[in-house]
Amino acid sequence: MPFDDQVAQLFEETRDDVYRYLMTLGLHPPQAQEAVQEVFLRLYVALKKNEEIRNPRAWIFRVAHNLGLKIRERESFLPFPAGLEARLAARENDPEASLLEHERTLRFHRAIEGLSEQQRRCLFLRLEGLRYPEIAQVLGISASAVSEFLRRAIARLRKVQL
Repeated sequence: MPFDDQVAQLFEETRDDVYRYLMTLGLHPPQAQEAVQEVFLRLYVALKKNEEIRNPRAWIFRVAHNLGLKIRERESFLPFPAGLEARLAARENDPEASLLEHERTLRFHRAIEGLSEQQRRCLFLRLEGLRYPEIAQVLGISASAVSEFLRRAIARLRKVQL
């Protein structure tokens, strides 16, 4: 398969996952969209230079991870609240159900905020479908460390009883 077709296919398959992951790193939606485009541009350039990429999905997330951290470091802003776009778009018809959902969401966000940075990153990458070795490659840690970070994160979230 020509590398431009390969990049196009990978873009279609993973762009939404990469976008969501960049949002979890604290990028605003427009920044995350630009970063997604930059990631796939870098993939195109790497393949054009005949760089060997054994696991394209892990490579994409590794580049997105590093780029997202650079953007976040360069910019000084507050993280975009998770789910804000959906809440703004949704209509709240039942005030009681809305209040209960709001309280559940607050508990969830507090629980996520209580996790270490590595636990959150491992958890978000796992939620995007990456396997332990791929997460390890993206974050530059061992697969056993990924396993331990995820075990601790899940145990902590269970204590909150979401």
